Amino acid sequence: SIREEIITSSETTIGAERNLLKPEPESCHLIELKTPILSNEELAKLKHISEGDFKSITLPILFDPKKGVEGLEAAMEEICAQADRAIESGVNLIILSDRQISPSQAPIPALLAVAGLHHHLIRNGTRTRTGIVLESGEPREVHHYATLIGYGCGAINPYLAFETIDAMIQQGTLVNVDTYKACKNYVKAVTKGVVKVASKIGISTLQSYRGAQIFEALGLNKSVIDKYFTWTASRIEGVGLDAIATEAILRHSHAFPDREVNGHTLDVGGEYQWRKEGEAHLFSPQTIHTLQKAVRDGSYELYKQYAALVNEQNQRFYTLRGLLKFQQREPVPIEEVEPVEAIVKRFKTGAMSYGSISKEAHEALAIAMNRIGGKSNTGEGGEDPERYTWTNEIGDSKNSAIKQVASGRFGVTSLYLSQARELQIKMAQGAKPGEGGQLPGKKVYPWIAKVRHSTPGVGLISPPPHHDIYSIEDLAELIHDLKNANRNARVSVKLVSEVGVGTIAAGVAKAHADVVLISGYDGGTGASPQTSIKHAGLPWELGLAETHQTLVLNNLRSRIAVETDGQMKTGRDVVIAALLGAEEFGFATAPLVTLGCIMMRVCHLNTCPAGVATQDPLLRKNFTGDPAHTVNFMRFIASEVREIMAQLGFRSINEMVGRTDVLEAKQAVEHWKAKGIDLSKILYQPEVDDSVGRYCQIPQDHGLDKSLDITTLLDLCKPAIESGEKVSATLPIKNINRVVGTILGNEITKRHWQGLPEDTVHLHFQGSAGQSFGAFVPKGVTLELEGDANDYVGKGLSGGKIIVYPPAGSTFVPEENIIIGNVAFYGATSGEAYINGVAGERFCVRNSGVNTVIEGVGDHGCEYMTGGKVVVLGSTGRNFAAGMSGGVAYILDEAGDFATRCNTSMADIETLDEEDIDTVREMIQKHADYTKSQKATKVLANWAEMVPKFVKVMPRDYKRVLQCLKNALASGLSGDDALAAAFEENARDVARIGGS
Repeated sequence: SIREEIITSSETTIGAERNLLKPEPESCHLIELKTPILSNEELAKLKHISEGDFKSITLPILFDPKKGVEGLEAAMEEICAQADRAIESGVNLIILSDRQISPSQAPIPALLAVAGLHHHLIRNGTRTRTGIVLESGEPREVHHYATLIGYGCGAINPYLAFETIDAMIQQGTLVNVDTYKACKNYVKAVTKGVVKVASKIGISTLQSYRGAQIFEALGLNKSVIDKYFTWTASRIEGVGLDAIATEAILRHSHAFPDREVNGHTLDVGGEYQWRKEGEAHLFSPQTIHTLQKAVRDGSYELYKQYAALVNEQNQRFYTLRGLLKFQQREPVPIEEVEPVEAIVKRFKTGAMSYGSISKEAHEALAIAMNRIGGKSNTGEGGEDPERYTWTNEIGDSKNSAIKQVASGRFGVTSLYLSQARELQIKMAQGAKPGEGGQLPGKKVYPWIAKVRHSTPGVGLISPPPHHDIYSIEDLAELIHDLKNANRNARVSVKLVSEVGVGTIAAGVAKAHADVVLISGYDGGTGASPQTSIKHAGLPWELGLAETHQTLVLNNLRSRIAVETDGQMKTGRDVVIAALLGAEEFGFATAPLVTLGCIMMRVCHLNTCPAGVATQDPLLRKNFTGDPAHTVNFMRFIASEVREIMAQLGFRSINEMVGRTDVLEAKQAVEHWKAKGIDLSKILYQPEVDDSVGRYCQIPQDHGLDKSLDITTLLDLCKPAIESGEKVSATLPIKNINRVVGTILGNEITKRHWQGLPEDTVHLHFQGSAGQSFGAFVPKGVTLELEGDANDYVGKGLSGGKIIVYPPAGSTFVPEENIIIGNVAFYGATSGEAYINGVAGERFCVRNSGVNTVIEGVGDHGCEYMTGGKVVVLGSTGRNFAAGMSGGVAYILDEAGDFATRCNTSMADIETLDEEDIDTVREMIQKHADYTKSQKATKVLANWAEMVPKFVKVMPRDYKRVLQCLKNALASGLSGDDALAAAFEENARDVARIGGS
């Protein structure tokens, strides 16, 4: 939403809407708002509006707390009746207000009032005849506004938020700002937050988001949903209107107590961070201390105390699994149960990047999981190649078994992919679905930048989506690409637990993924945005159950392994996950706790006192973790799993998968909020015959044997692969030949980690190439294409060279025609490319090292780029350089209008200096030599005339860091010392923007 503001809008309209199919001048008679968040002054104008046909009415959303649920229900009925009468009298702006709150009048929950009226008017067919405005003291967080707008509210006046800001200024807790400016900043922040929420699910304007109600309810029963939140998914039922009324009355009585109180003390909260006497958390200081002592002492007895603290939730229910219990079954001797050594091989650690957590923590997790035969996950930050060969006297390895491929593609090279046992495509993250990761510049130390192929001190942003995935077919293509990049690795796809995830998982299975991961909402580090931590994603129990059921119903379950993660802490959690349908299990927060994490929730600030989530060398000295501690934890988990399996009569994990008949809902649930929950949909077992598998048994067929690399290229290039001899050939190519050169590149990389000398392999193709031509090709391989290519050319290019030009005898003008498709050189880390023609959209998105020349690009060129050089000898589309934090682009701006299409939020447009001129000329000369481009030849022939027409796009943060590096080199430093000095100088510069 930030990088592509050209297609997002917070503007909205309120008033009566006319027939969409019969537009007329009166259809435009609406009030336009720049933002749906209203100041007190703007609300006053609406209350007293007399312009044109506008007529407003203010309806109180209050009820008598002494009358309980009957009073609330009657008040809702009266609001709807008043609204009906008002609409019939010509009112087209209904303002719902809780301003008149008093000891005898409690406010109706704002969302209930808005959604209830919204759906009442829809049922009556009068919703388009009026706009709904809310005046309430309740909304304060982004999620509150997002839900209110999502359920039909056109504008919101959060008067209590404004009054709170004013009070903070009066008390001196907010300084250097006046009330007007502070309230304006608050409105701006909230508006951006709501736009971001909408954009996470693919909606670009708040006008479209209003009334879309893209939510799932957790814990509301059918009667409430049907009447007030109609058509909202609510799979586990829950409380009725009586519980909602009870909670509203409790809040009201807290505000107007029977006896005098000091009136100055609010509840401590504790929603996002543990607070004594605040909101309860499963990871409290007591559980953290008990777990850390257990793993450090190697005491299973202490671990059982920790597990009891987590598992035995008594009257306080934290999770859905806490509402389930095991049925009594015939036990088996524990000696007959699958051993600990077999169970731990199913365990994985979560995807936490090197950068988000420290070197010591990241490597400790890898060592621990390799010791037990499990799998650690790199996260999306790449991995230092030195870890692939490191070992010690006891044979440890720091090589993470799972290499993640996320939207940022940081460090995703041919070598990185070749060292994996599993390649994970992160479609979304449980803790923050719909958002890309972000690493602040102050955490991008030189050693982090090296692994991520970026610049020290410059903030790194991952795009929210994978730009090579816009459909299930695109996902199938990336799965196929990665399988080509490492035929020995499984390919997994990480999805978020949400309603409908089962259907997506079925598509993933049909797209030939080997594993699907269902990630729960309550995982993630303290670096996740607060709106996401609490309000995005769902418990893994819901998503896992739906996924398993859907796969079984479609006879796909036997083809794909199912994994789940999201705050799994004990063996009981693992057993319930297996019974709901998982056979592999991920842990992230708990392993960090075993290594010393104390849940300070400052992961994004680089100030972690335990040395876990920081890159600061001084704080990293505080790291006290040991791989043995994590090994103990995993073995304790497996031991607890074995004990429960023996009690339940299971001898292996595979026997347990999907056996929901062993689970039942706790009957004597006394908590007033948990009584109405119905878990039958989670525990449902599809009725299928015994021929349908319930766990993964059949390997996927990836169809690699039909690829051009297997049938032709490997044999042809055998001398180069085995002994580095030069090979060249001319071959035909068709658009059914996908991922050409990738298996060849993988075979070269496995034997030659640094690649081969330039042009050792030179393959000249003639025809139309399919998708992902030259993906992940390493140094020493040159792919020359005489023809054209589909999308994703040079994806992840890892040192190779790609040349594309039209066939001999072509009559079209290359610089006016598209010759390669969309998203070329996505995530490329090094190499060269020369394209005699125009590329589609998102050319060089997330490029971090490729030098390329092209003759025109579509929209969003060089988006999120962090390195490399791009020369464009022609026009560009809109939004060029959005999110570009590194690298340089040179544009031949003959029309002089490039500035209108360049996103300058992070980059400036400059003129070329002498060094730039030499660089550009050299690159264009190579382009002319390789492609025989007439455009390049013309530019070179008129060089003196053309040079003034070039402009340079230079990211501001990148320029500042380069200047710091020059200063360091000038002072006599070199190598890593110069980089470190440049990083420190940049960190002190208050002007940095992307790396704040």
